[in-house]
Amino acid sequence: MEIWDIYDKNRNLTGKTMKRGEPFEKDEYHLVIHVCLFNEKGEMLIQHRQPFKSGWSNMWDITVGGSALSGETSQQAAEREVLEEIGYAIDLHGVRPSLTANFEVGFDDYYLVEVDLDFDLNQLKLQREEVQNVKWANRGEILRMIGEETFIPYHTSLIELLFDMRKQMGAHNMKV
Repeated sequence: MEIWDIYDKNRNLTGKTMKRGEPFEKDEYHLVIHVCLFNEKGEMLIQHRQPFKSGWSNMWDITVGGSALSGETSQQAAEREVLEEIGYAIDLHGVRPSLTANFEVGFDDYYLVEVDLDFDLNQLKLQREEVQNVKWANRGEILRMIGEETFIPYHTSLIELLFDMRKQMGAHNMKV
């Protein structure tokens, strides 16, 4: 059973918590994190969700995602989720999310992380309850999979933005 901290609309902790699955009261929000791992070729590591997982079962997704547990910062939740789901340790101490998207009952923090050259898919320990497989995919492959409805239906513009924002912070194109 997951316990989540409740935030107000300005992302301030309210001091209240809720159990996963409980209905949200008016003006209550929670924190969700997403981590996108990229390799030196500019490909994103994507995961294939288990067929028995509720919500978008048997579909492909970005590297990792999940809710922050009570008492966790966004960074701590991101580190925990990456370790739990794919068995890879990352250090996000002092790192801010590259992007935050608000949704009806929460905040989605996106971390864009470049992995080392020695990153080995065969060394990952996939969480059986969540992930059946992982692979590298480029921007075009992910967009094609969204069109084929084999990838979670993110806005294609979000996927484009995640690829465009790797290796930089902010909304301006600093590569010009």
